Amino acid sequence: MQVETVLAKFHNGVHGYSFSPNGLDVHKGDYVIVETEKGKDIVKIVKDIELVDSEKLVEPLKNVLKIADEKELKEAEENYKRASGLLPEVKKIVKEEGLEMKVINVECNYNFSRLTINFTAENRVDFRDLVKRLAETYKTRIELRQIGPRDSARLLGGYGPCGLECCCHKGFGINDHISIKMAKNQGLSLNPNSINGVCGKMLCCLAYENPYYMEVLKIMPKVGSMVDTPDGKGKVMYNDLLKQRVSVKFEDEDSSEIKEYDASEIKSKKE
Repeated sequence: MQVETVLAKFHNGVHGYSFSPNGLDVHKGDYVIVETEKGKDIVKIVKDIELVDSEKLVEPLKNVLKIADEKELKEAEENYKRASGLLPEVKKIVKEEGLEMKVINVECNYNFSRLTINFTAENRVDFRDLVKRLAETYKTRIELRQIGPRDSARLLGGYGPCGLECCCHKGFGINDHISIKMAKNQGLSLNPNSINGVCGKMLCCLAYENPYYMEVLKIMPKVGSMVDTPDGKGKVMYNDLLKQRVSVKFEDEDSSEIKEYDASEIKSKKE
């Protein structure tokens, strides 16, 4: 059985979530009010209605309730700014409570019926008294959410060692498994300073680029192996995986020469 779905993102969100259009005529770019497990919120439609097999859905779809009107959008924008502006005050309250936690940011849903404080901490934190104080101060439901280094970097943003905006802040690599083998595939130095991002974890781009390197490695000869070239037999000294070029060394009694070839010109010798 197929059901209609739309893909949408929450304010400042990078993940897409599926909702039932609930019979409404909604399109990509529309802002709509949806029901969630934590109450109503506004999301932006990022993909038009499509049919999917119900068996592929992980859980029952929540409904789109209505298209948000100008008044609701204005209310949401004001509340988002209000929540963001509470960061210094919330940090001060946390410090007064003597809790070992670092507040990263403060978010709310569109009508300020829920305030979410994202934080990092080295150890488990008992924040029951903090929740009570925050609820009394802001007269709304409080959710404290402990996040990891990657999510912290995603929320704060910044620039990676490549000089570009962090991949996670743009929504890339967040759910990817990243391993040291990916760095080896790409011929990178395994020095943490070379392969770690601003979050202290391995670079998201390693996973993003790894499929390309996996395919190229299939056609490149191994470094140190003997190969046949248009100029004779030689030893592979270096592979340029991006250009798919191979550096081969020839040795004879008179000289030791290194030449470069396209991978397509090389024929590996079976030992």
